[in-house]
Amino acid sequence: MTDKKTVLKIMKKYKEAWERRDPEAIVKIFTKNARYYDRVILNKPFVGHTGIRKYWQDKVVGEQENIKFKLLNLYIVKNTALFEWDARFYDKKREFTVHMIGAMILEIKEDKISSLREYWSSEHIEGRA
Repeated sequence: MTDKKTVLKIMKKYKEAWERRDPEAIVKIFTKNARYYDRVILNKPFVGHTGIRKYWQDKVVGEQENIKFKLLNLYIVKNTALFEWDARFYDKKREFTVHMIGAMILEIKEDKISSLREYWSSEHIEGRA
């Protein structure tokens, strides 16, 4: 069973990796064969360290800057954690600020994320973050 301290440690590393735009740091909190679902209904998962690293390199490093990420609420049931979160960043590709509110469902195995399913809604704000 996953405890709150372990999950908060993982999410602190997630926050730091996103805000620093660091694909190498993000893969360290995932199991070797983890699945990362961004916008679950629309996309297939990014699988393993290679798939997750490429996604972060393309999307986070390639398109985002000035990232601010905040955890709002945490719920844990056995080895599953649900987080509500809020984020803002500047979208370099489309040249506007994005504000997102979302939720992540994490499956935790051996103190790492084995599955991440992400759901979010966003709004665009003119100008820089």
